[in-house]
Amino acid sequence: MPREVPRTCDRHDLIVLPDDHVIGPETAAVTVIAYCDFECPYCRPAHALIGRLRARFAEHIRFVYRHFPLIEKHPHAQLAAEASVAAALQDRFFPMQDILFQNQSHLELDDLCLYA
Repeated sequence: MPREVPRTCDRHDLIVLPDDHVIGPETAAVTVIAYCDFECPYCRPAHALIGRLRARFAEHIRFVYRHFPLIEKHPHAQLAAEASVAAALQDRFFPMQDILFQNQSHLELDDLCLYA
């Protein structure tokens, strides 16, 4: 007999990993986990929307960013993800994330070095 699938989940069902990039309070009512690609044309407007949500509901939303570079479609996505990880090691992931999405069509190695 198939197991019944729960129709709802609570905050304890969401696993936030130690190497995730997280912004917002741990006690937030809502946690958004986004899998993004810095070169994806659909991720850029999603990033802008999440920024607006964070600005409006700062105490009530936590945002978790996870890398999901589609390297077959976006040849610069992996290198951009690696640049953001380097920024994260300096506690600068989210500013670098903003820069990468704002400059989505300029993600060559020389560009990434300028953003660092």
